[in-house]
Amino acid sequence: MNSSLSSRRITSSPNLGEIIYKKYLTDELAILRLKPQEGNVPDFQAGQFVTLGVNLLHHDNNKITYRAYSIASPPEEKRHFEFYIKKVREPLPGKVTSAIFNLKEGDPVYWHYPSGLFTIEEKKTDGSMETRRLILVASGTGLAPFISYILHLSNTNTRREIILLHGARYAAELGYRDLLESLQTKTQHNWNFKYIPTVSRPDHLLSTGWNGNNGRVESLLIRNNEGISRLERIVGERITPKNSFFHICGYQGTIDSVINLLTPLGFVTNRNKRTDGSFDIKIETYGS
Repeated sequence: MNSSLSSRRITSSPNLGEIIYKKYLTDELAILRLKPQEGNVPDFQAGQFVTLGVNLLHHDNNKITYRAYSIASPPEEKRHFEFYIKKVREPLPGKVTSAIFNLKEGDPVYWHYPSGLFTIEEKKTDGSMETRRLILVASGTGLAPFISYILHLSNTNTRREIILLHGARYAAELGYRDLLESLQTKTQHNWNFKYIPTVSRPDHLLSTGWNGNNGRVESLLIRNNEGISRLERIVGERITPKNSFFHICGYQGTIDSVINLLTPLGFVTNRNKRTDGSFDIKIETYGS
């Protein structure tokens, strides 16, 4: 899954890097690491993206085509960028993503400096520190920026409660599952992190052995006949704009469903702020 920025050509001079690591999770999902050819990884904020470029026309070095990918590594990691990439098959194969997905260790890649606004909200509109519970909702590889968030917040000893809801089709597509489960059991002082994965196709071969939550990620927010959602049962209280702040990253359908569930509870998105500029939901749409 890739950022909502579409494939495009960029005129400014790119940087060059090299793929130094590649791990397949399935035949459609992979983790890649890119090391800059010169120097260290530049400063960036957790949640930002890097625009990667490949030459689809090998006979013309002036026609590099780019696509944006959220950074999964934390800002404190200066040796390389890490990306969580899905090979695009529908509705049409994505040429750029397919080319990047098929890169091997040692292959060169062009890249532009990190940018993007899908960063952690650390302060309220009145300038006070944001202390509400941070609820991260991801579908598919919309997980990538949240891995950067979580590692960064762990590195900086945050006191905020963090809950990650991640939905995937199959258990095999729950990327970073081992890392997230280990972070959930971390005993660092003040660390308060919960990882809640769910699988929408639990009977598939790629979900063999799965005995966790079933359903799409937004189903964790649906209140039952008693008026309590699965998430609320886990945290032990009602989820309200006073105690929780949401970040959502994934398909537009996932985002719309989550917003439709939260709006009646009084939550407001960053695209429809209150008159004082405040909001309780921050959104990043992934295109494919």
